[in-house]
Amino acid sequence: MPQTITEKILAAHSDQAEVQPGQIINARLDFIVGNDITAPLAIEQFERIGAKAVFDKSRIALVPDHYTPSRDVRSAQQAARMRQFAQEYGIEHYFEVGRMGIEHALLPEQGLVVSGDCVIGADSHTCTYGALGAFSTGVGSTDFAAAMALGEIWLRVPESEKFILKGKRQPWVSGKDLMLHIIGRITVSGALYRAMEFTGETVSGLAMADRFTMCNMAIEAGAKSGIFEPDDVTIAWTKPRQKREPRIFRSDPDAQYYKVHEIDCSQVEPVVAFPPRPDNVRPLSQAGEVHIDQAVVGSCTNGWIEDMRSAAAVLKGRKVAPGVRMIIIPATQDIYRQCMREGLMEIFLDAGAAISTPTCGPCLGGHMGVLAQGERCISTTNRNFVGRMGHPESEVYLASPAVVAASAVLGRIAGPAELGLKPEEYREFIARVSAH
Repeated sequence: MPQTITEKILAAHSDQAEVQPGQIINARLDFIVGNDITAPLAIEQFERIGAKAVFDKSRIALVPDHYTPSRDVRSAQQAARMRQFAQEYGIEHYFEVGRMGIEHALLPEQGLVVSGDCVIGADSHTCTYGALGAFSTGVGSTDFAAAMALGEIWLRVPESEKFILKGKRQPWVSGKDLMLHIIGRITVSGALYRAMEFTGETVSGLAMADRFTMCNMAIEAGAKSGIFEPDDVTIAWTKPRQKREPRIFRSDPDAQYYKVHEIDCSQVEPVVAFPPRPDNVRPLSQAGEVHIDQAVVGSCTNGWIEDMRSAAAVLKGRKVAPGVRMIIIPATQDIYRQCMREGLMEIFLDAGAAISTPTCGPCLGGHMGVLAQGERCISTTNRNFVGRMGHPESEVYLASPAVVAASAVLGRIAGPAELGLKPEEYREFIARVSAH
């Protein structure tokens, strides 16, 4: 029977010739990851069930990234619990402050997840790794505890929903814009428990950072996972990083889908998701006069080097508006270092931005950028629910790095075109700095 890429991966990891949507399977796991919010709960359950060892010391990553560097005693205790567990059970991939990154950027960067993998994480944005052509999804801490002991998990095979991307993108339109456009079109529950499969002629022109961003936000459409078929772009990105040999799966041409959507990317302009949900999407041209107090570029969604370059291209030679706080958060130490090599840090500092060590802090209203009552933030993060970044009467607007940077300069939601920045100047800057 014809199968989708998701069905093929799950069949291969459950030793079956094929699987059907709705079928309950036990899937072997290639890698699992937990953070400083979810892993301590999983550790407690791991010990409660009497497990004596983890299934594979080299296939688990523990990454304290949400409240680190620790903001208070409680968060320090959470990180300490993870550190002690990693030492006690010999877990090879424990990433501490100074040697770490935001988990969903760090694992692909370090080559710990590859194409064809089956991956779970105790974090909803684990779906990020679908950009590599892997099945990856978030689970609760109890399931994560069992996976640490057994190396497998039960899953209900999701239906697949195909999104065919066609047409040439307009200037300034990134993967973030495409995904927000899709979420705005289908709503935050529009792909509930389904695998969002992205394909079409436009995909070949999407950088890996765009693909990671789109798969990362599949959960914002209610999906179980997001996935791209591996292509030359994927292989070129992963080959110098991979720690294991990838397995390439592709959907059969006559595979069955729950639904098929066609997205004409040539008609998509830069967009902004207004509060209080990621599907409250408006074209930038219809955003109106929305003044901001804070601008954030970073997170597991848009903390890649391409995102840093995009923000720097807009900020170069300009200043953040008076009264606006701008926070830049490279997603990993390596991305931070690359920003230094390319001169991006100097651009950020000259513009009046603050630069943070890798952390999820402001995204979840944890630290490093919490909002006060009545404040507004435009951010490259993935969620804008009530109180997400601080006070319940604050507001979060979601946009691409280019739009966030332009908004920081003008003090209101705006795009690079309002600054007089031409697309060819933007592209020239990106090409020049990336040569480093």
